[in-house]
Amino acid sequence: MTWMRWAPAMERALYDPGQGFYRRPEGPAGHFRTSVHASPRFARAVARLLLEVDEALGRPEELALVDMGAGRGELLTGVLAELPAEVLARLRPYGVEIADRPAGLPSTALWTDRPPRGVTGLLFANEWLDNVPLDAGEVDEDGVLRYVEVDTATGGTRLGEPVSAADAAWAGRWWPVAEPGDAVEFGGPRDAAWARAVAGLERGLAVAVDYGHTAGRRPPFGTYAGFRDGREVAPVPDGSCDVTAHVALDSVAVPGLHSLWTTQREALRALGVSGGRPALALATSDPVGYLRALSGAGEGAELTDPGGLGAFGWLVQAVRITEPVSLAGLPGWQTLGA
Repeated sequence: MTWMRWAPAMERALYDPGQGFYRRPEGPAGHFRTSVHASPRFARAVARLLLEVDEALGRPEELALVDMGAGRGELLTGVLAELPAEVLARLRPYGVEIADRPAGLPSTALWTDRPPRGVTGLLFANEWLDNVPLDAGEVDEDGVLRYVEVDTATGGTRLGEPVSAADAAWAGRWWPVAEPGDAVEFGGPRDAAWARAVAGLERGLAVAVDYGHTAGRRPPFGTYAGFRDGREVAPVPDGSCDVTAHVALDSVAVPGLHSLWTTQREALRALGVSGGRPALALATSDPVGYLRALSGAGEGAELTDPGGLGAFGWLVQAVRITEPVSLAGLPGWQTLGA
């Protein structure tokens, strides 16, 4: 039995060179479906967003696509397949991932374990932040906020030492807790990770897509979860399963940038993804086309399902560019104070 705080336990379970879950040869797709795996329509929507970013940037000589937490390169490969030759000729794709470069990735893609610096284009992080290790805390019966420790062999938890001043300050601002039993997940490491990634954009758009929540809708209990072989399992940080926790998307946002919080449902619908069924008349005039459209509608419905993938949060931040056309009409854009 080994007791650790959640952050180091997650770090070892997910990224350890010898036993980390994200080092396994089958990759994340062997255990769970993300939007990228659900349908090529997701990559098509990201490609459309990239084209709009390119237009807003004035079609620079080099356009970057930075895929944070690139997995086995599925999103990069899908987006590249949707782009016109003129854009591909100027595009520099980056896959940011700790795993080895996957076979079959286009030779133009740069594979790196850290976000690039000084680039212009689109930075896209699909289900990356939920895997940035973080600690949890709970208020004890005496009103003291303490770290939660986890048994790395069983997933059992207990309370440990009082939290640091920095974590107490983060909780006070973003996730206040006071009563015995109140729980908090300290988002400081994620805030810092996102800020480092966005700082690499000279100009462009940064998008984080993840399980998330904002002030007033914090989960009352812990959100740590595990996934293995297509099923949700207990989040035992032993390297055998993915370990995730939902993201405080409001705290993550980098101050001083024009920003939008929305749902995946709204963002993808703005980018042309629909779950609407094709007209029945098409079945008579073009049966094959009807079946193809019907299949696409099913995929679109899954991506935008408000009870599933469509409920994911999108944080969109513009770095010295105007809003892309498709997303500009969505309500909620605001410039965050420093």
